[in-house]
Amino acid sequence: MRELHHRHRAAGNRLGGELTVAARALWKGAISFGLVHIPVDLYTAVQEHDLDLSMLDRRDFSPVGYKRYNKKNGKDVDWDDIVKGYEYEGGEYVVLSDEDLKRANVEATGTIDIQAFVDAADVPLTYYEHPYYLAPSKGGAKVYALLRETLRKAGKIGIATVVIRTKQHLCALVCMDDKIVLNTLRFETEIRDSEDLKLPPATLKGAGISDKELKMALSLVEGMTEEWNPAQYHDTYKEDVMALVKKKIKAGQTKTLTAPEPERKAPKSSNVVDLVALLQDSLGKRPGKASAKARPTAADEDEAEEKAPAPRKRAAATKSAPAKAKAAPRKPAAKSSTARKAA
Repeated sequence: MRELHHRHRAAGNRLGGELTVAARALWKGAISFGLVHIPVDLYTAVQEHDLDLSMLDRRDFSPVGYKRYNKKNGKDVDWDDIVKGYEYEGGEYVVLSDEDLKRANVEATGTIDIQAFVDAADVPLTYYEHPYYLAPSKGGAKVYALLRETLRKAGKIGIATVVIRTKQHLCALVCMDDKIVLNTLRFETEIRDSEDLKLPPATLKGAGISDKELKMALSLVEGMTEEWNPAQYHDTYKEDVMALVKKKIKAGQTKTLTAPEPERKAPKSSNVVDLVALLQDSLGKRPGKASAKARPTAADEDEAEEKAPAPRKRAAATKSAPAKAKAAPRKPAAKSSTARKAA
């Protein structure tokens, strides 16, 4: 599955990231539970837009490439001449074709076999790996819809196994809107043990958290709570890097390697944190949508620098001039004779 994902991702990068579900199916098979058999096609559900950086030779900035070669004679090998093999002892291999891998277990390689149905909340997030869309193939629309609505009404997810290429995956079948999503899961042996982590105690008292601190933190969360809108989030770091690229091109510094700045020593800080004060400041600022939009990007800062006028001498003089003396405090008014007698 990971091999398929990387191959599909590479194709997406070459095409500028324009991938659609209408593209070629990555896998064809069927969902099986009990005696029900649902023919389906598998499609990638995500497309990544990573920075497409090439590796260069720093001596002349030429691209660095990789080539497939025969380790015995050093000659290049074409893709058509490459086959898979399992090394059973030093230098000795068993050659395995795609047909061999399929015949090892025909049913496992063509079936998403549901083992059980569980509550989604029972599967920790660390197990989820990669999402894929499942769409019914010819003749499978009705049973596909039946499974989808059954998952929705029961509030369950299906735990299944599937073999794609040369790896068996544990996966979860999840009802999402009008489709079934297959999300590959990690096996328990792939999850690292967390016992070695130094974590605070699980109780409020053990962690030293007061009721006041918890209430203020809950107020902060409530003030920042809004409806989930994925469209408002985007890769601002990539935008900043692209702004830097344009800036270097404009300045004629395309072949300039920027030297790293000397590391600054972190200021010594006390372990004692006034959490209440931090929460109060946070509640006063109420960070959220408005503050996120107001934060300038690298491109905005560069544009501001270019448009900013030169500082005026008069302003500088005013800044350097001594501050005016403070006005003498006013004396309190004298009390009247009537007030004195009353006193």
